Amino acid sequence: MSGAAGCQGGGGGGGGERGHRWRRPWKLLALGLLSASSVLAAAPGAGAMSKEEKRRLGNQVLEMFDHAYSNYMEHAYPADELMPLTCRGRVRGQEPSRGDVDDALGKFSLTLIDTLDTLVVLNKTKEFEEAVKKVIKDVNLDNDIVVSVFETNIRVLGGLLGGHSVAIMLKEKGEYMQWYNGELLHMAKELGYKLLPAFNTTSGLPYPRVNLKFGVRHPEARTGTETDTCTACAGTLILEFAALSRFTGTSIFEEYARKALDFIWEKRQRSSNLVGVTINIHTGDWVRKDSGVGAGIDSYYEYLLKAYVLLGDDSFLERFNTHYDAIMRYISQPPLLLDVHIHKPMLNARTWMDSLLAFFPGLQVLKGDIRPAIETHEMLYQVIKKHNFLPEAFTTDFRVHWAQHPLRPEFAESTYFLYKATGDPYYLEVGKTLIENLNKYARVPCGFAAMKDVRTGSHEDRMDSFFLAEMFKYLYLLFADKEDMIFDIEDYIFTTEAHLLPLWLSTTNQTISKKNTTTEYTELDDSNFDWTCPNTQILFPNDPMFAQSIREPLKNVVDKSCPRGISRAEESLGSGPKPPLRARDFMASNPEHLEILKKMGVSLIHLKDGRVQLVQHAVQAASSLDAEDGLRFMQEMIELSSQQQKEQQLPPRAVQIVSHPFFGRVVLTAGPAQFGMDLSKHKAGTRGFVATIKPYNGCSEITNPEAVKEKIALMQRGQCMFAEKARNIQKAGAIGGIVIDDNEGSSSDTAPLFQMAGDGKNTDDITIPMLFLFNKEGNIILDAIREYEAVEVLLSDKAKDRATIFKGKMIPNYIIDSNLEMENMDQNLSENDSHKQNAEEATSASQDVGAVSEEPEEGESSDVTDPDSLSPANADSDSVSISNQDSYVPGTDEAGAPEPACTRGDNQPREQKTEAESNSKVNWDNKVQPMESILADWNEDIEAFEMMEKDEL
Repeated sequence: MSGAAGCQGGGGGGGGERGHRWRRPWKLLALGLLSASSVLAAAPGAGAMSKEEKRRLGNQVLEMFDHAYSNYMEHAYPADELMPLTCRGRVRGQEPSRGDVDDALGKFSLTLIDTLDTLVVLNKTKEFEEAVKKVIKDVNLDNDIVVSVFETNIRVLGGLLGGHSVAIMLKEKGEYMQWYNGELLHMAKELGYKLLPAFNTTSGLPYPRVNLKFGVRHPEARTGTETDTCTACAGTLILEFAALSRFTGTSIFEEYARKALDFIWEKRQRSSNLVGVTINIHTGDWVRKDSGVGAGIDSYYEYLLKAYVLLGDDSFLERFNTHYDAIMRYISQPPLLLDVHIHKPMLNARTWMDSLLAFFPGLQVLKGDIRPAIETHEMLYQVIKKHNFLPEAFTTDFRVHWAQHPLRPEFAESTYFLYKATGDPYYLEVGKTLIENLNKYARVPCGFAAMKDVRTGSHEDRMDSFFLAEMFKYLYLLFADKEDMIFDIEDYIFTTEAHLLPLWLSTTNQTISKKNTTTEYTELDDSNFDWTCPNTQILFPNDPMFAQSIREPLKNVVDKSCPRGISRAEESLGSGPKPPLRARDFMASNPEHLEILKKMGVSLIHLKDGRVQLVQHAVQAASSLDAEDGLRFMQEMIELSSQQQKEQQLPPRAVQIVSHPFFGRVVLTAGPAQFGMDLSKHKAGTRGFVATIKPYNGCSEITNPEAVKEKIALMQRGQCMFAEKARNIQKAGAIGGIVIDDNEGSSSDTAPLFQMAGDGKNTDDITIPMLFLFNKEGNIILDAIREYEAVEVLLSDKAKDRATIFKGKMIPNYIIDSNLEMENMDQNLSENDSHKQNAEEATSASQDVGAVSEEPEEGESSDVTDPDSLSPANADSDSVSISNQDSYVPGTDEAGAPEPACTRGDNQPREQKTEAESNSKVNWDNKVQPMESILADWNEDIEAFEMMEKDEL
């Protein structure tokens, strides 16, 4: 998500006073940025950052971009994305399917197209000119491949339009792009026509996927059977499609995008004015009726406001304001933003938040609602300070719910807009923290790697295109002064992918009538609308410490044990009836609670083993409202029961390669063992050089003990129990062991994380740590051994800071970040959160997460039937059935459910799918790099670092 520029002058007449309407949106700014900045820039004691420091950080952003971009071009292009751990390109169909994530890949050099206008923002005009020529020459949009309509629109169509926008700007300036003749726009129009078949529905909502070559309903399309799409997927088209119509004079694109938006508006829940997450594209029925501002809905709200800015249509602003009023009434629970049910908006739909909502403070800045923007942004920053990055999802008590972080830019985006709105140097320090964390934890020799688990610091072999398209754009703009730019950024509006569209499009090729249809659907409350630019003196009431005063109460919000306030529903009850019983508060020994259960139609059955079962019969409830409360209670209890079982599982561990030339910058996700040393209780971990054992399976006495003694043994999975392998290497003198999966191509990126089970006997005799690596991660170590005989690793519960790893050892100074003292390292990364596992990565519809069994060897004990068994670290809880009006929850302790630390969330697995893709061999073969080449690249990278002695990373 990104913003717009420009209200020239001071804004309207005072708060709430209605003046002239904004008739010139290209002069629009949600608030007077220059005026706002001047209010706070000189705040006494605010610790303003020096110009030299800002320039240094801006240059550091440029160097980081160069590192990511050059590695993509060298190791991945023309593939869609870079795989930074293996230094090669990700080509769809040649890598294991990652499910819906791969729908963004279309064999159209995604990262290069997505990065085009970033090159110009970062003043890299020569590189931009070269990149445009490559796109024109190499990119083919007529591939037989099924892609996401949403992702292709915002990344590829938006990238082509953004590239065209800055290309014509540069051509007009007279120095660059003089040869350019609208080639990117021609490609954008071609792509636009390829997306249009997706709109062939009675509702006007597009299918979620389209085949670039065959469309939707063609026999060879392999798509067109879907019935549902997300609200954001259908509602995030208007900027790109309208811009394409305005640029080309072809109105059909804008017409289709408007029709989709109109339909979503008409189908909103009328009493709450909220929309759900998922909608049926044929009937318009809401499939998922929860509503929030994060994943599935986020950019729908963003595009309503920005469509008004770009197109000057009042109806879009009226719709946005109507939705915004509902969001602030129901979803906003400062500083939290919690999903609710669209039909019962006072009832929370879940107890966790996803990271995509981090864009919302930036949108609130554009709206002019600064206080809640500051509050939510500060809450998110406190989460980042605890975990180094924003987890994909976290609970209301700020524990990790989904642990991965794919280097998303939304928080950086909101940081940029809050700085532009307030001028508060605090947000420059926030940006500095983001830069340091990226360099410290995500930077690898071939780019920047996504975080597989923020608790352990392990990496994932992906660098999404949006990292180059958005992250570096926002960070550079945060530290850049106006004189650092070669054009005026305020002449453009940013799309949700941060692509630039010129505001002069609002007056070009206006082929669509601006009929205001909003009032046909609802009566609008005029008090919700401000038609003039907000007066900055109202936003910042002559108080240079305004933003700080809002942030201060939230400084310790993440560290508080249970920051749970009274909900609005409870607050509204006052001294009246008590709020409904919540599952987290239930005690089976409390007579009052049992009476409430009876009223809700919930029966309690005592089991012989001391547990209790809960069964609901809605017809036995005292009233329909009590029956609804009972159903909600049962749903909460199912979530709580499932969560408690998951917490009994061990979290993932980390294998960190610390020898030259890795120096701790490569972290591999490892599965734990149910026996041996518990690395969570040995914070220093186990460090040593690795050695391959003989026999490699480790199922008999080790024949090369002299090579294994005092080292970490590498062995292959299979042919005997894990515990037997551990005993054999321990007897040979090994200080630890790593078992490598023998299933060729297996990877923690695509397979659920498992933990190694024991052998059914007492395993207290095993005292060394044992970890499990999938085949892909294990081969990274084996390849390093082949090229570099001495490879040293650290086995730990989470990745260690390099300053800690090399304390007291000789190490090149460029490896350690001199700006961060190791005494101040954040020790809270996973101590309270390590029991949660990333459900989105760990569960899929197409994978068996049960224990893996192999045949025992002859003569092996007959009471052990699962040799080399792997216990799933995220094994599903006992099955729970809810049929018709009866609900059932098994196995709650007699004394009551063990009280969770705070509220608990449910894990939501991402649906996986397989798809047969046609693989073109021309220009799309994987660029597999030999180890010698990779090491040469790393040495070049090290030499580059050595030249930055004063700007150490």
